[in-house]
Amino acid sequence: MAVPIARKTLLYEWRRFLPAVAAVAFSGLLMTAQGALLLGIVSANSLYVSQSNAEYWVGYPGTQSVELGRTVKASVLTSLYSEPLVSDIEPLLLGSGDWRATGGNGGVSITVVGIDTQTDSLGLARVVPASLRNQLREPGAVVVDASDSDKLSAKPGDLAEINGRAVRVVGLIDGLRGLGGVNVVSSLDTARMLDQTLPADGAATYFLFNIKAGDNPSDVIKHLDRRASVERFEIWPAGQLASMSTSYMLFDSGAGIAFIFATLIAASIGALITSQTLMAAVAGALPQYATLRALGVPFGSLRTIVVEQATWVGVSGLVINVALSLFIALIARAYKVPFVLDGIVVSLASLVVLVVAVLACLLSIHRLRQADPASLLR
Repeated sequence: MAVPIARKTLLYEWRRFLPAVAAVAFSGLLMTAQGALLLGIVSANSLYVSQSNAEYWVGYPGTQSVELGRTVKASVLTSLYSEPLVSDIEPLLLGSGDWRATGGNGGVSITVVGIDTQTDSLGLARVVPASLRNQLREPGAVVVDASDSDKLSAKPGDLAEINGRAVRVVGLIDGLRGLGGVNVVSSLDTARMLDQTLPADGAATYFLFNIKAGDNPSDVIKHLDRRASVERFEIWPAGQLASMSTSYMLFDSGAGIAFIFATLIAASIGALITSQTLMAAVAGALPQYATLRALGVPFGSLRTIVVEQATWVGVSGLVINVALSLFIALIARAYKVPFVLDGIVVSLASLVVLVVAVLACLLSIHRLRQADPASLLR
């Protein structure tokens, strides 16, 4: 009987519960959007790894995040080439520079990313197609992310200067928008020409490689690790390096901590709004519950009715939340906003809102245990 009563109450008194559904929907949306933005911002710190096809990265020991890489010596290549199962070895350079567009625009701090220009190379393979790699072989040729073109006042064919040296934008890419600075991609030779601090003796910021299919990668990594302490290098699987970079941004940078704090505040506000709205909706129906109690309905059955109502209100609001979240994700994608609508984020936000909804309703109905049903009917 409890379930039919709960559903019929929701159907016939939908106006009373409509604000509660809206509160659940927008509270869930607030939490989901904050979580998706947080994930999008911190995951941007690992773009060099996630947009490349390398399975393993070799860098300076103790590196905490991919953008903090330091130079590893060219002698590391000897160790890599000595392993017959290692394949597709290539360097990747990370430098810095000051961009000045033609026309006298102010300077913009950039990161110079030097990659191998072979058509099947690993570095940034997911964002720099083979056609652009061929064009990058031209001395002074660079590509930039389309979302940064306005900031740099640059479009394909334009000339600019990096550290006082002339470059030409040969194309735009999509998917390498940085958090604060701007990424400018070039060939290895052009990167060394633009940033004179980059090593020119075969050393690199990172060496990327794969292991041939069908072989046991753990044995290869163990062999390389024996020489790592002597030659001063460290090897990370791509997923581990990406996770390290994300964690560094999330927990060790001031921006990450601040955004976590803002996300927790948003979650608290959403939970408070949801609980207060639902408690008001249930409190308005206390006379009806008091009538049922006066007729002899056990208190446990009343609690079941309230939980059923809260569940239906929560589920209805969460369905609206998912639809709105998908819509916002489409808008964020169109405007290149770092917005990662992960299933875990949606699930956690939904769980929090649903638990808050049930607890709020139970707290309201708990008043019946301490009140005289006759007094509630007056």
